[in-house]
Amino acid sequence: MSDAFVRDAHPGFARMFGEGKLTVGLFLPLWQYAGDMKAMAGQAEAIKRADEAEFSAVWVRDVPLFDPGFGDAGQVFDPWTYLAWLAAHTKRVSLAAGSAIFTLRHPIDLAKQAASIDHLSGGRVVLGAASGDRASEFPAYGIDHATRGERYRDAVTWFRELTEAKNPSISSSLGRFGGGVDVLPKPVAGRIPLLVTGSSQQKPQWIAENADGWLVYPGATATPAGPKALGQKAAAWRELIPGGQFKPVATNEWIDLVEDRKYKPTPLRGGFVLRTGSDGLIELLQRWQDAGVNHAALGVQHGRRPAAEAVAQLAEEVVPHFPALAGPAPHQPTW
Repeated sequence: MSDAFVRDAHPGFARMFGEGKLTVGLFLPLWQYAGDMKAMAGQAEAIKRADEAEFSAVWVRDVPLFDPGFGDAGQVFDPWTYLAWLAAHTKRVSLAAGSAIFTLRHPIDLAKQAASIDHLSGGRVVLGAASGDRASEFPAYGIDHATRGERYRDAVTWFRELTEAKNPSISSSLGRFGGGVDVLPKPVAGRIPLLVTGSSQQKPQWIAENADGWLVYPGATATPAGPKALGQKAAAWRELIPGGQFKPVATNEWIDLVEDRKYKPTPLRGGFVLRTGSDGLIELLQRWQDAGVNHAALGVQHGRRPAAEAVAQLAEEVVPHFPALAGPAPHQPTW
């Protein structure tokens, strides 16, 4: 499949990514797990508001096991179950994974789950693909953490073949697939776009050749040097892309959004969270756009205010400056 096909014909990809443009997504969960699920209250309404506003995407995380030592339980829900729920409760936003752990999930399951939700959502799935950063999860799956780089490459190859080819024949350390069997369904637009997350134990050249986009960490966002460094990193990577074709760069930021629009951006928790007002956030996003970043996924769960209030403020004051892009409408199911 050509990059032009993905960019022009895939509803989820086209809503999120355009050359020279930046859009804004909402990173889930909207709450932090603190021992019970009571904080779920109001989340559905906030997600509905995001879908009705100019957010281009909602993002889910893939954290199979809770490791207290890591200090973050993720979203708690299984990402595929959550994406299916989101497909049923939204109409427009792209459904993005940031990111599916390709080393822990078998590519047959990844392919079937991703393509199924793509159909259920009308072609809105965009898949971040990561090699896994929580070493404590790997022994439970019987997988050697040190081999995740090779396993990742194999999984990406399998995923592409299983979702894009008819009756593929594949053989690697992950198994043997062939003999006329196939995985159904195939994606609505013929492809599930893959965003490689970080390095995923791969060289930049491999990422440039094999990914549909790159999901990178933002660095020191509160300083002018941060967006500049991110832009230089993105530009160097784009030099490696075959044929000079456009492939997007996305990043994310955890924010504590305050009501005062003029509140200056202030890094918290060693720079992990950015406390800011709307004006400071708009300025940061504009610097990212000028640096060549195409999408910013914002998470509000580490903020002090109720998530619904922060989402409403983003929808009213920030996101209209970086609206979702025009593209093909999600396909309507015929069954």
